[in-house]
Amino acid sequence: MNEMTADQLRRAFLDFFAARGHTVVPSASLIPHDPDLLFTVAGMVPFKPYFLGEEVAPYPSATTVQKCVRVDGKDSDLEEVGRDGSHLSFFEMLGNFSFGDYFKADAIPMAWDMVTNLFGIDPELLWVTVHTDDDEAEQLWIDGVGVAPDRVQRLEDNWWGPPGGPPGPCGPNSEIFVDLGERYGAGGGPGHGSDTRFLEIWNLVFMQYNRDRDGVDHVLPRKNIDTGAGLERILGVLQGKDSVWDIDVMVPLLETAQSVTGRRLGQSDAQDVSLRILAEHARTMSFLVSDGVFPTNEGRGYVVRRVIRRAVRHAYLLDVDQLVTPSLVDTTVEVMGEAYPSLAKSHSYVRDVVAREEERFRQTLKAGTAALDAELDALHEGDRLSGLVAFTLHDTHGFPLELTREIALERGVSVDEDGFARAMAEQRQRAKDARKREGADADLPLFQEALDEFGPTEFLGRDQFEVEARVLVVTEPDDDGRVSIVLDRTPFYAESGGQVGDTGTITSETGRAEVLDTTYVVPGLHRHLARIVEGTIETGELVTAAIDVERRDAIRRNHTATHLLHWALREVLGDHVKQQGSLVAPDRLRFDFSHYEAVSDDELARVEDLANADILANTPVRHFETTKEFAEQLGAIAFFGDKYGEIVRVLEAGPHSTELCGGTHVRATGDIGPVKIVSESSIGSNQRRIEAVTGFGPIERLRRDEARLGAVAELLGVADDEVVDAVARRVAENKGLRDEIRDLRRHAARSRSAELAAAAIDGVVVEQVDDLARDDLRELAVAVRDQPGVKAVVLGGVADGGGVAIVSAVRADSGLHASELIIEAARTVGGGTGKSAELAMAGGKDPSRLGEALDQVRSAAGIPPRS
Repeated sequence: MNEMTADQLRRAFLDFFAARGHTVVPSASLIPHDPDLLFTVAGMVPFKPYFLGEEVAPYPSATTVQKCVRVDGKDSDLEEVGRDGSHLSFFEMLGNFSFGDYFKADAIPMAWDMVTNLFGIDPELLWVTVHTDDDEAEQLWIDGVGVAPDRVQRLEDNWWGPPGGPPGPCGPNSEIFVDLGERYGAGGGPGHGSDTRFLEIWNLVFMQYNRDRDGVDHVLPRKNIDTGAGLERILGVLQGKDSVWDIDVMVPLLETAQSVTGRRLGQSDAQDVSLRILAEHARTMSFLVSDGVFPTNEGRGYVVRRVIRRAVRHAYLLDVDQLVTPSLVDTTVEVMGEAYPSLAKSHSYVRDVVAREEERFRQTLKAGTAALDAELDALHEGDRLSGLVAFTLHDTHGFPLELTREIALERGVSVDEDGFARAMAEQRQRAKDARKREGADADLPLFQEALDEFGPTEFLGRDQFEVEARVLVVTEPDDDGRVSIVLDRTPFYAESGGQVGDTGTITSETGRAEVLDTTYVVPGLHRHLARIVEGTIETGELVTAAIDVERRDAIRRNHTATHLLHWALREVLGDHVKQQGSLVAPDRLRFDFSHYEAVSDDELARVEDLANADILANTPVRHFETTKEFAEQLGAIAFFGDKYGEIVRVLEAGPHSTELCGGTHVRATGDIGPVKIVSESSIGSNQRRIEAVTGFGPIERLRRDEARLGAVAELLGVADDEVVDAVARRVAENKGLRDEIRDLRRHAARSRSAELAAAAIDGVVVEQVDDLARDDLRELAVAVRDQPGVKAVVLGGVADGGGVAIVSAVRADSGLHASELIIEAARTVGGGTGKSAELAMAGGKDPSRLGEALDQVRSAAGIPPRS
């Protein structure tokens, strides 16, 4: 057996397949282009469009070492991490792939060559499984490779794509297993023996069929190969380790976990689990943040937040008070940085992000754990924690349901998750997805037929604003009188990449339509949402399609400005700034980006200055098509979650900004005109938003502000440049007058203290006093209490700011309790009170019940109610 380190295995594996004609493809991001996946969960994910035939592969075969994460959904291994010797949430998958280049006859011998020669595993230790019906694969293993017939087993489970499952590519698969020996369990091969004894080390998927909607499998004209296995699992075999925790990529992380916690492995099972979780989650959090995932409360951001918080919670269980995640990130970069240079490059950024998240969560953890422990102490093993309690922990303390579940399970208690879901639904009705255009679904077959017959819409609108076209589809009007028109060619840009769709007109000899919006109704097909304003527009007609040029020009200015602002934000705030979303409209632009704190006024000014400097330079803007590889060589920034083919459009906006973008743009930076940021705000945890205007927008804003300034100056009777000083004087004058009024009210109230004290019954005063601020009412109550013969006083009133205030003040030797006197009264007026013994205050929302509330106080104090 050829013992290798992780770095040696990666290089040897890629070299092996490169020597056999495969293109070495770097690991893709953990953020896939597949909208159905949160993360890259397997080596084949980046190649899925090639397997599905959606795109033509740029190479006939490929090999990769792909970083993967499985922390969400049915494939999640998160809950098992640390509890056994195999489960990981982050792992690396080795793989070789063929896109119609070769099939079983070549893939099987290559796999055997790799396992026996490259890995050096004794063939006598190897077993092979094939699908029950795959005679071809079995024959190739026995006759082509030379595997003993009794070492090849047929299994029903050897199938990629469940039998009777969804339509699409599918086929049998074949797996190679290594026999670890008798001490791991019963023999008999992987089909009959112990799962712990027979370890799968390679999987070959033969995509040879396409399943139709009736469940019938048709042979594919181009058959594909998808192979792979986890690097960590293979390392365990080659390094002779029984557990992933003992392989070379994990040992340094475990050492760091022990160092930062002051605990050692082997002291207790629970402690060992926590140390392994810290070590394992280090890679997951580091790579996710490095690839652009910010801790947030939704989607991918929520998952990385959950991973970080899970690690922090296990440090908390080990009584560790100091931050642990920065050291874990440091070791991850030390171990993995050479294989993944982008991780090393973003080292300090990743360290800062996870440290900030840990600091925040430690505050939440302390309060939430105490509250949860109090609830669990009242339960017994086998009981169920109330869903409302779980929701309150989530809503009040920011305690995630997953964490509540994990802690409860450690105490043998389940959680009423249905009750949690109901409480959540009652508190927050989520907005429905408004992205689907009204009426589009009903006409979808019509649009699909047009796409199948005529192909994608030819977009000519980068250089032409008016074109002759033929009408392919006109739908029936909807309830608002709108129709959908599909043309064979168009100058109208369809909404995508944050840029809104074009508007304009479509005119024929028989009628005219006003285009209200343009979208992609199916991929590649432009849908012109329109209203017929004259005559009719008929299918098959020749029409003139013309966009609103003035509106397009405004959109172009805003779109190119968005790219300049993105560059400027990264210059001022740091390279961790990444686009999270955008809106490019004719009247404004909106740009969402990752950042962990509010952007200061000074920083915003610097961003504006950088962007406007490039605009004033009036540098040409280049917008061109090239290969994705060349674009990356140019340093073009791509955005995670955006889907790019092998041919991409690159935007060079001035001397500094180079990004991938398929939108429409100005020809020179000076065409943008001035850019002005008009707002900056938070849109979620670690996510910020700026809005800006360009072109005539800043000028219109300046005119409006000048008009307002002039109006204010006129009201104050001063010149425009004296407004600030004049307002400051008026504010000071108003404050002085308010203070004077307050003092007069206090004096008047105090002068009433003797009068109110005279109304005491058995030393207790309960009266209604309206139109006083809460503080003034409190001072009056204290003044009455200090009068001779008074042992307790309760004053209630309708406050001058609205609502109800009730104050209770008692002498220390009265035998009465201030808060107990007014607790029922507070509930009556819709409020609550504290627990102070000598001076308590309550607030409420229902002034109409104040008299009833004060009678409750009288009853509690043992004096008669008011008649």
